[in-house]
Amino acid sequence: MKKQDKAYFATGCFWGAERRFWNLAGVLSTSVGYMGGKRPNPSYEQVCTGVTGHAETVEVVFDPEKITYEQLLAEFWTMHDPTSFHRQGNDIGSQYASVIFTTTDEQKAIAFRSKDIYQTQLDNAHVGKIVTEILNANEHPYWLAEEYHQLYLKKNPNGYDCHSSTGIPYPVLVNPTL
Repeated sequence: MKKQDKAYFATGCFWGAERRFWNLAGVLSTSVGYMGGKRPNPSYEQVCTGVTGHAETVEVVFDPEKITYEQLLAEFWTMHDPTSFHRQGNDIGSQYASVIFTTTDEQKAIAFRSKDIYQTQLDNAHVGKIVTEILNANEHPYWLAEEYHQLYLKKNPNGYDCHSSTGIPYPVLVNPTL
């Protein structure tokens, strides 16, 4: 049986983020849902009002022998604008927050280290400060989004990708920890 771990990332609209993650070698599966809010089992309509406090989130199931958590984080930082508070491009609201939900102390340490590394890149390019939150996934249940959101861009290849970016890549990982 393959070893597998889970990671949770909120980068704004979950459709484009899910596609970016499912295309990575070593990612076994993805799903989209909601994390970080107060209401149990929220609907998309409730999350969109902003009153639940949930962020649109991608659950990534990955084989840590094929792709590291740090490599997933490199994709996370590069695929959206982590300096934009509750906004990605034209998408505005708390559901578009930038959040990393960590599942272990090791993930938490790697996430904070990667944030520092990426902030240095942004500072060197005179880009703003990262507003991404790093939260414990065990304190924030993952609620699966409605079926029509799952693999949305696979079902709708010309659909709205909805991501903005700083245009600054995460530094190349010379020897990612495996």
